[in-house]
Amino acid sequence: MTQTPSRHFDLVVIGTGSGNSLVDESFADKSVAICEKGTFGGTCLNVGCIPTKMFVYAADTATSVTHSSTYGIDSTLDGVRWPDIVSRVFERRIDPIANSGEDYRRNRCDNVTVYDGHARFVGPRTIDTGTGEIITADSVVIAAGGRPSVPDIVTEAGVAYHTSDDVMRIPELPKSIVIQGSGFIACEFAHIFSSLGVEVTVIGRSDVLLKHLDRELAERFTAAAGRRWDVRLGRQITSMTATGEDRRGVEITFEDGSSCSGDALLVATGRTPNGDLLGLESAGVEMDGDRVRVDEYGRTTADGVWALGDVSSPFQLKHVANHEQRVLGHNLRHPDDLHPFHHSNVPYAVFTWPQIASVGLTESEARAAGYDVTVKTQDYGDVAYGWAMEDSVGCCKLIADRATGLLLGAHIMGAHAPSLIQILIQAMEFEITVPDLARRQYWIHPAMAEVVENALLGLDFPDRGF
Repeated sequence: MTQTPSRHFDLVVIGTGSGNSLVDESFADKSVAICEKGTFGGTCLNVGCIPTKMFVYAADTATSVTHSSTYGIDSTLDGVRWPDIVSRVFERRIDPIANSGEDYRRNRCDNVTVYDGHARFVGPRTIDTGTGEIITADSVVIAAGGRPSVPDIVTEAGVAYHTSDDVMRIPELPKSIVIQGSGFIACEFAHIFSSLGVEVTVIGRSDVLLKHLDRELAERFTAAAGRRWDVRLGRQITSMTATGEDRRGVEITFEDGSSCSGDALLVATGRTPNGDLLGLESAGVEMDGDRVRVDEYGRTTADGVWALGDVSSPFQLKHVANHEQRVLGHNLRHPDDLHPFHHSNVPYAVFTWPQIASVGLTESEARAAGYDVTVKTQDYGDVAYGWAMEDSVGCCKLIADRATGLLLGAHIMGAHAPSLIQILIQAMEFEITVPDLARRQYWIHPAMAEVVENALLGLDFPDRGF
């Protein structure tokens, strides 16, 4: 027998990542239900962007110590206190923030009711909260995020494995770790663990790490990574076997007969949106592949149901989810004045070593799109601050349209890449031409930003009057 709904709300939000931020003071006069089966704060706060970058900063510090002899400084890394690193990240920062956020919603927002079960649709704008209560709403926002993807070969083998959801809380560092995957998550954790003294093996099916990068940077990064990690690419796994007295280790065999092993296995093969776990068919909400289908305003195919963030966005980036949350907040309050999502010039960064940041088209994408392109790659090592760092890896690659003088893409690999790229994002968004960007402002000498300036000046615009 179908349970009768017990309460009706103006708004229900499923998920407490960017969805939680949606419910600001402008909704104070609305009755709101928030559904969260996991930890308050979502992926970014608890198992993603923020804690990983705190671990990365510790890894960067360790790397600085172990590479100090390059600058005539003799130093040693005397030890890594892994429990203290974990405590700094979670006990002192992340967990108190998550707990405080939940306490705020439960106890200090009179108009908000929190349900801590697994929410599922059981009808149009009707939700089983997973706590024994069925609720309805005028509007529902699906902001349920995603979860780690785990290939069948791992689960079928029955080996122990970690994902990004739990690997940062392991009680002690393994002596060696195998990382399955060659993308953003894999390369960030490879940097973290290798910098802290763990022997790292990275395995992937593609021929380069970070295959979605501009090809030149992907090849450069793969070469640099091969000097720090045991990188096995273009490999198809045929078997996995648990090893060690505690059966927590793994031995992996490839189709060519080669193998690798480690005391732990980290599966970092991407993330899957959680839309398939929400009973969307009962609500009339359609999927677009593995994502919730939304239009440019964030509306799903069901009346009154919206979606934002990783559950519906192809970008799976926190800054995109935050943008979509702000847009949806406006659209919910002003149904007669809908604003569209703005997804042009979406940048991303990989906090590995060296750091990487990218926005816009790669060189191959620009050429395939038919642009008359001009390209310049400027090495860090060719500018003064790059000399100071003895940098032999970093570079800034720019792609521009000869016809308009506008940037089409920017790709930076090296120290502070996610910060250096911001001026290029701004130039692309506000359509500042390359000559204006390069010449109509001062560039501090000898700051690292000169690598961007020199890359801009190296772009070629013959006979265009630029």
